[in-house]
Amino acid sequence: MAVHALAATSTADRAATPTNPGWDEALLRRYDKSGPRYTSYPTALSFHDQFGADDFTAALERSNATRKPLSLYVHVPFCRKICFYCACNKIATKNTALAEPYLSRLDREMVLTSQHLDTTRNVEQLHWGGGTPTFLTLSQMSDVIDRLDARFGLSSSPSRDYAIEIDPREADVFTLRHLQSLGFNRISLGVQDLDPVVQKAINRVQPRVLTETLMEEAHRLGFRSLNLDLIYGLPHQTQAGFADTLRQVIDLNPARLSVFNYAHMPQRFAPQRRINESDLPSAEEKLAILHTTIDMLTSAGYVHIGMDHFARPDDSLAVAQREGSLQRNFQGYSSHAQCDLVGLGVSAISRVNDVYAQNPTDLASYEQALDSGQLATVKGLRLNTDDLIRRDVIERLMCDMQIDLAEVSKRWHIDAPRYFATTLARLQGALHDGLMEQEGDLLRATPIGRLLIRHLAMAFDAHLPDDTTQRYSRIV
Repeated sequence: MAVHALAATSTADRAATPTNPGWDEALLRRYDKSGPRYTSYPTALSFHDQFGADDFTAALERSNATRKPLSLYVHVPFCRKICFYCACNKIATKNTALAEPYLSRLDREMVLTSQHLDTTRNVEQLHWGGGTPTFLTLSQMSDVIDRLDARFGLSSSPSRDYAIEIDPREADVFTLRHLQSLGFNRISLGVQDLDPVVQKAINRVQPRVLTETLMEEAHRLGFRSLNLDLIYGLPHQTQAGFADTLRQVIDLNPARLSVFNYAHMPQRFAPQRRINESDLPSAEEKLAILHTTIDMLTSAGYVHIGMDHFARPDDSLAVAQREGSLQRNFQGYSSHAQCDLVGLGVSAISRVNDVYAQNPTDLASYEQALDSGQLATVKGLRLNTDDLIRRDVIERLMCDMQIDLAEVSKRWHIDAPRYFATTLARLQGALHDGLMEQEGDLLRATPIGRLLIRHLAMAFDAHLPDDTTQRYSRIV
């Protein structure tokens, strides 16, 4: 593995006392409220059950006129073992045969969906999430790819972005070679933390050698981009302990890193009830871990894309941000803007033109809908003009860390400063506290404001409920 000498020395020296000039702990704690992550706007809480399969069908057909490329998301809900921190939609089983009925329904959904789409549209992006997609056998994975290709026509373009989430405990070098043969060119490995004590507390024992072996093989095979997922705020984590994990991760040299803030919501997610709340780091310790994370990764040469994402300067995420084409969707940040996203599988969400459509979160309802010969859409939303304008502004703020009101005026044929007069008044406190700077029509998040970008975006949210505490995770 390539080791960055500069990173190794600077992170060791600076881990204990980070020196990010944009850091203001008191300010962060004051603004650390609960709020949406804005993987969509309006958020999923605004979806309603008056929106059904017929509405989604109509949206798919309308979308053909745009000729936008497609992005396909496939949800594989199965896991062999439950991680206690997990808030994903999953089914715990060790029997891969149980996936067969699900894959049959998945194919039925592909058929029903593709009937309403112009399948000559290029599939630029493919993402398999879960659960654990590598729960499937190699032959099952091949079968799903064959079906996707038959229904939608997959791409072999070098610029395609075909990604899959991998549990290093359930994959080996043969898995990677098979995934490459299927057309995947980007992988994401779940790591969370390399500390054995933390791993035991979250029921995810995963020695470093498993991750390192897969990364070495992925680099050798020439996967275009490799992402590692980490989580801060887990039981028994400390600033010093997480700094040790970060040192090891930097040595592994992934192209991207996602460092998520653990949201402890045991009232909503049953597995989290297995976590002893007294073992969780304090709010102060979590802030210290975040501070160390940003300092060490940026010192090692990573670009802080926004929120929980970091990338090497030559990675497509960092390039897209510099070019102003970065997009935010249900998988986080994406370098493939302006795709219509079609979600397949239980709980999957689609974003097609001016519509969001979501499948049932329980397997029985998903299967029942498809067995009756219709799409499984159980709720959704068609955006009005105001929603579309605000979605554009929030997305640009989340991706570019700034908003050019003059450009917004031109793009939407409005007087943006007047249109957002109430919002701008709401942002005065943030401007006063140094979270934003304003130069004419340009509003730019400061370094401390970038850490609180969700709070800044909330000012533009016309659907935000009065009480966000029980509905959303904390911002920091």
